[in-house]
Amino acid sequence: MHENFYHKLKVYYEDTDAGGVVYYANYLKFLERARTEALLTIGLSNSKIKDKFGAFIIVKSCNIEYKKSAYLEDNLSIRSFIKSITKTSFMMNQIITKDKDIIVEAKIHLVLVNEKAKPIKIPEIVFENFKPYFCDSIKL
Repeated sequence: MHENFYHKLKVYYEDTDAGGVVYYANYLKFLERARTEALLTIGLSNSKIKDKFGAFIIVKSCNIEYKKSAYLEDNLSIRSFIKSITKTSFMMNQIITKDKDIIVEAKIHLVLVNEKAKPIKIPEIVFENFKPYFCDSIKL
């Protein structure tokens, strides 16, 4: 069994279009915030990874499915978990819900790269700290 990261957020006026519906691109911002908060829960941050390892976590690809709309002042929850991992990258699934309704499902391929944008091996501390959040299908 794997663990999940949970991040809660409220939809603000700036997140919506003229009709009060969350603009589709803003879901990507919500997902990024949840990934950043997930890093913080394991004692890391994007700046710590940059300073300590000279590395950046970048999005290589994103597959997002919009199932329902979210609206102004909705309270949303984002569940994130690591589906698989290789030596240089990992797949993270993220699900945005409102109450019990799924709003968005996303599969994000994240890669660690150096300052020259070349993939690098995931540092052991990152791997070890994320280990409780991996699914059963770990590829090394």
